[in-house]
Amino acid sequence: MDSGLYSDLPPALRPDESSKAWMNKADNAWQLTATTMVCLQSVPGLVILYGSMVKKKWAVNSAFMAFYAFAAVLICWVLLAHHLSFGDEMIPILGLPGSALSQGFLVGKYSLEGRVPMADYVFYQFAFAAITVILLGGSLLGRMNFYAWMLFVPLWVFFSYSIGAFSIWGDGFLEKYVIDYAGGFVIHLSSGVAGFTAAYWVGPRHSYDRQHFPPNNIIHMLAGAGFLWMGWTGFNGGAPFEAGLVASLAIYNTHLCTATSLLVWVSLDMMVYKKSSVIGAVQGMITGLVCITPGAGIVEPWAAILMGVTSGLVPWYTMMILHRKSAFFQSVDDTLAVFHTHAVAGFIGGILSGFFAKPNLLKMLYPDNNLHIGLIYSFSDGRHRDGIRQIGYQVLGAAFITAWNIAITSLVCILISRFVDLRMEEDDLEIGDDAVHGEEAYALWGDGERMNQPLRLRMNGRIPSLLRRLV
Repeated sequence: MDSGLYSDLPPALRPDESSKAWMNKADNAWQLTATTMVCLQSVPGLVILYGSMVKKKWAVNSAFMAFYAFAAVLICWVLLAHHLSFGDEMIPILGLPGSALSQGFLVGKYSLEGRVPMADYVFYQFAFAAITVILLGGSLLGRMNFYAWMLFVPLWVFFSYSIGAFSIWGDGFLEKYVIDYAGGFVIHLSSGVAGFTAAYWVGPRHSYDRQHFPPNNIIHMLAGAGFLWMGWTGFNGGAPFEAGLVASLAIYNTHLCTATSLLVWVSLDMMVYKKSSVIGAVQGMITGLVCITPGAGIVEPWAAILMGVTSGLVPWYTMMILHRKSAFFQSVDDTLAVFHTHAVAGFIGGILSGFFAKPNLLKMLYPDNNLHIGLIYSFSDGRHRDGIRQIGYQVLGAAFITAWNIAITSLVCILISRFVDLRMEEDDLEIGDDAVHGEEAYALWGDGERMNQPLRLRMNGRIPSLLRRLV
């Protein structure tokens, strides 16, 4: 805009020179709001959820793992990972490296059709990357060496998350074929598989912790879960990058599916175990949120309800029944059952999106792509082969994300283990937060003073049952 044209006007009457002609202020405002909501899911949402869902002696360490990851991923993202995930193609699974720091890049529009600045896109996608790593960390709480975690976060973002994001969302080899509206595969299947794999390499918690691991604060746990649920409004509502019809439908479907899944999970708990579990309700909430994510803006509400029923049934069965009977699942200590709540629910959501994706909604989201169609609509449109092919593409996308995360997460863990132990020492596992950080979540004796370590170890040998109840 030529400011000289308006130099004779009073400042209050001059056009806003800070706005580009292509930028839509409503879309920009919504995108900034949605991004903030996604960030709040991690900080404070998962910080509170993790800090309260573990036993008292691991509250500080668990919360801080999430807090650290959020900061570390942001630096990694702007320095290198954003371009690896969404830059120009270097190879079919990875973009050209580069930084996202220059003003010229950040104030440009994020695509040819975009109506928000690239800065919105970079920060929104960072929020997705950060929450993926934090979700993964839920599998590792209560025993991972914090120094190993500090190394794990950037390595996993660079070599695992970036590849999944570029392959399905960037300009990668699956981008034109796989339906993944807001991250059922890229985020949730990825975090669930990687978390389970990393848990195998890190090893289990202390044997007593694995058998007795009650949450230290149920009310705070619900507060953290509330941040996660409400923040998903931005998670799925921000994916179209405009305040339009798809965003509105995505938000509506998100909460509809989540409520259904929660009620199904609680009902199953009551029928089988004769009690309604608050922890179970939170797990059902999470599986509903995860399941609807890959199809939130491209399915009708009745399909969202069916997805909620499925996300309440199947992960409940794999977690509450299959997990307890399977030697395979018992051999890996997945602290917060991230595999079931994210990998299983994310896979289900991705496959069901291939069934229920409605053509006219797909066209709004993918205007240049005529390949996508939900299987159930393909028969009425005379495109049944395309519908069957779409399910095949969804399975292919899930298989790629699963295989890549198993391989790269294993390599990252093996590499880190050459320099630092992945798992804490046994003595530190006995003590918890005080041994790792010199801090404790709650003062339960001595008016806030901490028990010194030699005395604690002596008491642990004399009265283990009492001390274990305290920690």
